[in-house]
Amino acid sequence: METLKVIKIGGNIIDSQDALKVFLADFSKLKGPKILVHGGGKLATKLANKMNIEVKMIEGRRVTDKATLEIITMIYAGKINKGMIAELQANKCNAMGFSGADGNTIISIKRPVKKIDFGFVGDIVKVNTETGNLLLNNNITPVFCAITHDANGQLLNTNADTIASELAIAFADIFNVELYFCFEKKGVLKDINDDDSIIEKINSKNYQSLIEQGLIVDGMLPKLVNCFNAIKNNVKKVCVGTSEMLFNPNSKFTTIEI
Repeated sequence: METLKVIKIGGNIIDSQDALKVFLADFSKLKGPKILVHGGGKLATKLANKMNIEVKMIEGRRVTDKATLEIITMIYAGKINKGMIAELQANKCNAMGFSGADGNTIISIKRPVKKIDFGFVGDIVKVNTETGNLLLNNNITPVFCAITHDANGQLLNTNADTIASELAIAFADIFNVELYFCFEKKGVLKDINDDDSIIEKINSKNYQSLIEQGLIVDGMLPKLVNCFNAIKNNVKKVCVGTSEMLFNPNSKFTTIEI
């Protein structure tokens, strides 16, 4: 089987035009089939604040009312996604931008209200690989934003880490899949203020201990849930760190193991 890289970027890579430009130039040089997934939470938050729309986060996840959904659709599927596609084309990487609705690629259900009402947030129920595989086989790189749909006309805000994980799992039937979560830190850190305090390997045994010690909190919690979900469902390799791990074999990062 051919190796497919599924790469999710977020954090300062998205927020800095210079950092994003450098990343996309490097990404364009990666050989073989690849899928890019991006978030954009900080930009959406900035616009929401400008428009006096309340931003509410619970356990690292955004509560999405109708006004917030409009903002993230504009930012994620519009400004960020199309800007990235244009930059990739400039780097001779033929790419196509997607939400889950495009090509009916990712179908979700609106998250049921239990203790918390997350609003228009989607939980993925199905990934269709046909369109993506067609593109990959024709050397076109799909670039997914953090929006899915319910197959009944409703767009849904969906965690970008979850999208990357579910795409990786779905394509594991066709490729040997490697999943990379790229952000501004070198990996999962023992000390958030020390960039070199990297926990190089996290497995099922030490994961709970790290949570109890308070070393895994906030947005890192759902990220690692997605990491373990992928590695337990036939994804060959799952890593967390800066984008350097994609291009420098000597770089340090966090590897997730069963």
